[in-house]
Amino acid sequence: MNDITESEGMHYEGNCIRPPPEASSILLQVTLGCSHNKCTFCGTFKDKRFRIKNNEIILSDILFASKHMQRQDQLFLMDGDALIIPQKRLMWILEKIQEHLPRVQRVGAYANTKSIGMKSPQELVELRENRLGMLYLGVETGDDEIRKKINKGSSAQHCLEMGNRVKNAGIQLTVTLLLGIAGKEKSLDHARATGELISAMDPDYASALTVILIPGTPLWEEYERGNFQMPDERGLLMEMKEMIAHTNLSCGLFSSSHASNYLPIRARLPEGKQEVLDLIDAALRGEIGLKPEWMRAF
Repeated sequence: MNDITESEGMHYEGNCIRPPPEASSILLQVTLGCSHNKCTFCGTFKDKRFRIKNNEIILSDILFASKHMQRQDQLFLMDGDALIIPQKRLMWILEKIQEHLPRVQRVGAYANTKSIGMKSPQELVELRENRLGMLYLGVETGDDEIRKKINKGSSAQHCLEMGNRVKNAGIQLTVTLLLGIAGKEKSLDHARATGELISAMDPDYASALTVILIPGTPLWEEYERGNFQMPDERGLLMEMKEMIAHTNLSCGLFSSSHASNYLPIRARLPEGKQEVLDLIDAALRGEIGLKPEWMRAF
C-alpha cells in the first residue's frame, strides 16, 4: 500500500456513513469503524475493527480531492469517531487539508464522550482554529437507566460536561437523539429526560432519528426474545412531542428530517416550538400523512 498515489482515487473501505448535513461534503475516511462500537442498537461498524488509517493513504485522498473535488467548501472526517485520533496526528490531517484544500472552510467529524474527554479544552480550541468547526455527538437518551442498558459508556451528566467542553471551545455541536430506544414501557420517561439533557447542553442542532431494529445486534436479540417492544407510529409521535415539549434551546435547530422518521419536522427553538407541537398533534389526529414504511431507512 505504500506506493499508492492520488491518481487511484479515494480509498474508501467498507460501508461509509455520514450525517445528513454532510451530504455535499468531501468525505475523507481517516479511521475505520468506531472506537466504542458497543452500542446495542448499532450494527454499522460491526464488520470493521477500529484503526486509524495510514498517513500516506490519508494524504493520497486529500491530494485526489484537491484535483477532483474543487467545488465543496466542507469536509467530513469518517468513520465513526475521528476525534479519537491523537492530537498531533489530527492536527497534521487538518493542516494538510488547509494546505491542499484551501477552499474548505469547515471540517466536521463524529465524536463520543471518550474522545472529547481525551482532548483538553486548549486542544479543542487548537482544532477549531484549524477549521474543525462541527462535532456530531450521539446523545441518544438522557435517561441513565437506558444509557446503561444500550451500552453508551457514559452518564447523562458526563455527556453534558463533554458537550459543554465542545461548545466552550467554539466548535458547533450537533447532538443525535433516538426515538424508540427505550421501548414502549419507558418511552415518555426517555423523552422527558432527553429533552431536559439537551436543554442543559443547548446544542446548535438536535437531530432525532428513529431506531430501526437491525438483525445481529444485541437490541435485535432482545426484540427476538420478547424483551424489547418498539412503540408504534402513534407512540413514536407522542414520544417526539414529549421530547420537544421538554426541550428549551436558546437558538438551536431541532430536526427529525432523517429517513428513519415517520414525520419530518424542522424548527428553530424556542420560537418554532408551538408550531411543531401543533403539527405533531395534527399528525396524531390523522390530518397529516406519515412516511410509508418502505421509505424509511437507517
